[in-house]
Amino acid sequence: MFRGAAIGLMLTLLVALPATAQNFQRGLDAAKRGDYGTALLEWRPLAAKGHASAQYNLGFMYEEGRGVPLDRIEAAKWYRKAAEQGHANAQRSLGMKYE
Repeated sequence: MFRGAAIGLMLTLLVALPATAQNFQRGLDAAKRGDYGTALLEWRPLAAKGHASAQYNLGFMYEEGRGVPLDRIEAAKWYRKAAEQGHANAQRSLGMKYE
C-alpha cells in the first residue's frame, strides 16, 4: 500500500515539475519582452507555492516598479522568502536593502 502511494506521488511530481518549469519560463520570456503583466500572472502562483526564483523575480518587479506599483516593502518580502531558501541573488538583494 505504501509503495503504491509513493509511486503515485513520484508520478505526480514528475508531471508537475515540468509544468512548473514551463510556467516559470513563460514568465521569463514575457519579462524579456517587457510584458510584465504576463510575467506576473505566471510567477505569482509559483511564488506563492514556494518557487524561489519566482519569488526573487517578483521582488525585482516590485523593487523596480515593473508591471506592479513600486513597493520596496513588498520587494523585501519576496526577496526574504527566496533568500531563506538559499537563492543567492535574493540574499544579495535583501542585503542591499538592509545596507
